[in-house]
Amino acid sequence: MSFRKIDIDAFDEDVLRETELYEPDPRDPAQVLADARQKQATVRSALSRGDISGALNTALDYPPYGPNVDEAKNLTLQTVVSVLNSTKGTEIPNVLKSLSQDAQDTLMKYIYKGMGMPGWGDVSGSVLLAWHEKLTEVAGTGCIVRVMSDRRTV
Repeated sequence: MSFRKIDIDAFDEDVLRETELYEPDPRDPAQVLADARQKQATVRSALSRGDISGALNTALDYPPYGPNVDEAKNLTLQTVVSVLNSTKGTEIPNVLKSLSQDAQDTLMKYIYKGMGMPGWGDVSGSVLLAWHEKLTEVAGTGCIVRVMSDRRTV
């Protein structure tokens, strides 16, 4: 047997599992997907009223994370990107200042996820880069560090 094919983690009792790194989402996957769909409808109505800040706050509230919620994650990413795409460049700093620190960190996660999926849906690299620049100006580089070190991926 080749030593390269041996799974040494199976023999190590101190192995760190992903489930031990953060508390799992207490909601079941069906509930998470239903919440994401409801959130999308709420965001659309807020956007139609012109409430960009409220729409973004709603989209970033209770993001889905953990295993078995990929459809809800993609739906929430789509919702966040629709808010980002519908915002004028001059409104971005005011919208970002109205967000809490946790919401700013969550937005940065979605910006990075969108950058990692070029050509997916209506993701525009220039829009995401503009938001990243403004968010870094408002939240500082600590936001980037917190996002990169957080194990809960959106």
